[in-house]
Amino acid sequence: MTRHTDVVVIGGGQAGLAAGYHLRRRRLDHVILDAGTAPGGSWRHMWDSLHLFSPAPYSSLPGRLMPVQAGEIHPDAGHVVDYLTDYEKRYDLPVHHGTRVEAVRRDDDRLLVEADSGTWRARAVVSATGTWSRPFLPAVPGRGVFTGRQLHTVNYRRPDDFAGQRVIVVGGGNSGAQIAADLALDNRVEVTWVTQRPPRFLADDIDGRALFDVATARRRALDAGRGDTGGVASLGDIVAVPPVRAARDAGLLTAKPMFTRLTADGVRWDDGSGADVDAVIWCTGFRPALTPLAPLNLRGPRGHIPTEGTRALGEPRLHLLGYGDWTGPASATLIGVGRPARDAARAIAQLW
Repeated sequence: MTRHTDVVVIGGGQAGLAAGYHLRRRRLDHVILDAGTAPGGSWRHMWDSLHLFSPAPYSSLPGRLMPVQAGEIHPDAGHVVDYLTDYEKRYDLPVHHGTRVEAVRRDDDRLLVEADSGTWRARAVVSATGTWSRPFLPAVPGRGVFTGRQLHTVNYRRPDDFAGQRVIVVGGGNSGAQIAADLALDNRVEVTWVTQRPPRFLADDIDGRALFDVATARRRALDAGRGDTGGVASLGDIVAVPPVRAARDAGLLTAKPMFTRLTADGVRWDDGSGADVDAVIWCTGFRPALTPLAPLNLRGPRGHIPTEGTRALGEPRLHLLGYGDWTGPASATLIGVGRPARDAARAIAQLW
């Protein structure tokens, strides 16, 4: 059975909901197809201690301020899930949970969205699938022979799972620093943090509000033909949230250089030294989850689809939302996705 609509949004996390909000405001018929069985997107799967970089009012989607969480300046992931669940209901967004999109194809003047529950024929498609479902693991020698436990950021939950163990945390970004700090502050775990280059902490007073302003200023400068300011990357890689500051200031968050290989029972560095470990946690980032778009043959450098704003250059009926700065300044954040979502909805409305 093929159903018809103006717009299909793929993904029901924060980016998909922001798209739905603006499509509804423009009275465009649409559906939101979400592989998750419940609201909340990737926030449902975060580690227990994770908190936002910014206070609740600065972590909001368009049209609805996030309520303050009692006793917390920076809300935790569970509060975000509650907020997204309420947002979906408040605006009566047409989210079809438990629906996995398999392919998007051209069909004359429409796009066909093939899902496990049937096919949708649409004038336009917004891809808002994020990156959480595509964790990246580097090709480090010996990864296949290590007999201990290996997991990615997506699998980490709490220090209790590693009590009495020796753990290597790999990665110099926010997730690496936060998980290393989470483990280091628990004296039951022996943790070693390794990074590809010396970690760069942002100033302690920098939070998500400032990062959004910096990212926006960079995009405006580039759009105006001015020099690249460097954006957030020019400030550092790691936001010094309270647990990270506590571990760093206590001397528990000193990074070692990246090891060169794994062995059956541990890791080895290029100077010949080594360490026996029980587990390796790869906090090594993600790739955009764009597999359903493969039939459109749009893939460009680094796995990205070339875009102008959110619009795919090779397919004007396709918009990409929430994958990072290449689809809008700070568009992978709660506060940052609203503006590119609005722009995408406006561009789609102009297609007919």
